[in-house]
Amino acid sequence: MTFRATILTLYPEMFPGHLAFSLAGKALERGQWSLDTVQIRDFAEDRHRTVDDTPAGGGAGMVLKPDILAKAIDRVSEDDGRPRLLMSPRGRPLTQARVRELAASDGVVIVCGRFEGIDQRVIDARNLEEVSIGDYILSGGEPAALTLLDAVIRILPGVMGNALSGTHESFEDGLLEYPQYTRPQVFEGQEIPAVLTSGNHAAIEKWRLEEARKLTAERRPDLLSDHPVTK
Repeated sequence: MTFRATILTLYPEMFPGHLAFSLAGKALERGQWSLDTVQIRDFAEDRHRTVDDTPAGGGAGMVLKPDILAKAIDRVSEDDGRPRLLMSPRGRPLTQARVRELAASDGVVIVCGRFEGIDQRVIDARNLEEVSIGDYILSGGEPAALTLLDAVIRILPGVMGNALSGTHESFEDGLLEYPQYTRPQVFEGQEIPAVLTSGNHAAIEKWRLEEARKLTAERRPDLLSDHPVTK
């Protein structure tokens, strides 16, 4: 099954961006996922291809028009069961659990906002799931969409060479990932922790879990409350 990503944007030339390279790029060439971009302006009806208007009630900036965007959404996903996502700083934070759910689906339709946002009526009428990649503002939804797709594509079946590569990472088990080391044995006077070269796999796993919990407690204590080891 090919994971199908459809992007509604005012800047289709921003895609596939960095997803044309490395694992994602090779997976795209192999047909493990596909990418279609849709120019929202193509659904405007005036000769200036207008897609935005001033905010009702006044205020700065412009708002994407609901009628134009609705036509674009309907064209690509009217009889489509794929999740419809809107990249938005006010959306629910993207989590690794949600990434895995999306990776298990047939694909996604992603709306990339611009200006001050999009008319609330089209969000409601087209059942758009607002998704945020962090508590900060970007110039548009395109970089956020690329980030979301990056997270999803890398865990599609067969994309990573080693299936275990995605199971020992930050957030996969509710903890941040433990520190990693490789040769040389000594770097600027610092040695690789002895336990990692001991050959004792039980001791290595114990060390990794302890280090992961320590890092999580220091940097993301909010994650520990839901972790089964903590409970």
